Amino acid sequence: MAVKVLVVGDSVLYRRVLTEALRSLPDVEVVGGVANGAMVVAKVRELHPDLVTLDIEMPGMNGIQVMDALRQAGLDVKVLVISCLTLSGGKLTLQALQNGAFDFITKPAESSAEANFRCIREELAPRIRAVAHRLEVQNILRAGVAPAKRVESAAKATTEIVKPAVLSALIRRKPELVVIGVSTGGPNALAEIFGALPGDMGIPILIVQHMPPIFTQLLAANLSAHSAVPVREGKHNEEILPNTAYIAPGGQHMRLIPAMNGTRLLQLSDDPPENCCRPSVDYLFRSVANHFPAKALGVILTGRGEDGAAGLRLLKRGGSTVIAQDEASCVVYGMPKAAIEAGVVDIVLPLSAMAERIANLVRGRPA
Repeated sequence: MAVKVLVVGDSVLYRRVLTEALRSLPDVEVVGGVANGAMVVAKVRELHPDLVTLDIEMPGMNGIQVMDALRQAGLDVKVLVISCLTLSGGKLTLQALQNGAFDFITKPAESSAEANFRCIREELAPRIRAVAHRLEVQNILRAGVAPAKRVESAAKATTEIVKPAVLSALIRRKPELVVIGVSTGGPNALAEIFGALPGDMGIPILIVQHMPPIFTQLLAANLSAHSAVPVREGKHNEEILPNTAYIAPGGQHMRLIPAMNGTRLLQLSDDPPENCCRPSVDYLFRSVANHFPAKALGVILTGRGEDGAAGLRLLKRGGSTVIAQDEASCVVYGMPKAAIEAGVVDIVLPLSAMAERIANLVRGRPA
């Protein structure tokens, strides 16, 4: 079944490029294009798209106002935000993600039209696959699961899973830091977790969120404003402090190393991308596993791809405890699924239970 896409943006050239990139992908049907935000609601009602690609900065109605109009009209359609690497674009994009946008991509600024097309296509492809997978699951549930069974399966999906041998060992593994990896759906997942974390756990938290420059700075500020834990972008050779969270800056890897005086320092790097990502979750997790075995609590959250699974394998081998977000609460069940299938996860939790469990483990209480 093809994913039906409506392209929305005020630039004729960019709509054309986006449309061509979408049509070059398998199982995609572009059902139309819209130049004005005010026309989107009518077009969604007429064409019934599965996905709207939405330019976040448009004259008249911007992307946020379009999303508000869709919600007020009761139209349930996934939105992929098209943004610019600017401060205003970043702020609007984060707001759109908080308002329910599926994901975002940024407009490329390559040296040629061909390079721009290739970049857009590469960015769109995995997101279209993720949308197609979610639609397939929804259709199977609607068509093949009786209501009573559906309720039962939903209940099971949000039930915590803990390996039997883990509980007693968890008490002895009081972590000295928390490391978190997350991608698609991350801003909302992190907001829910940090909104519930206590500010006095006494340990630092390190985060890799797949995002470009500027966006991670804005995300850190947004999380910090609504959390008891201060959140900021990590800086090169910065000593990490307890009761503070550090996000890897967009476009740079972040690792943790020991210093001569016994402190722990962050280092930023322009090393090549790993798993097509910079920052990479594996890059951070590997450094923690190498220098601080059995000291960290590893957490892998919603996201596409497999980034984090290899790093978690090293953390687990060194004696760390690993938590993964469950499928039912993930926007994209890629990164947690890869870690679970690799056999390196001790606890599987719904997002709503994540903050409490992290705090309890840090305080030496498994339950």
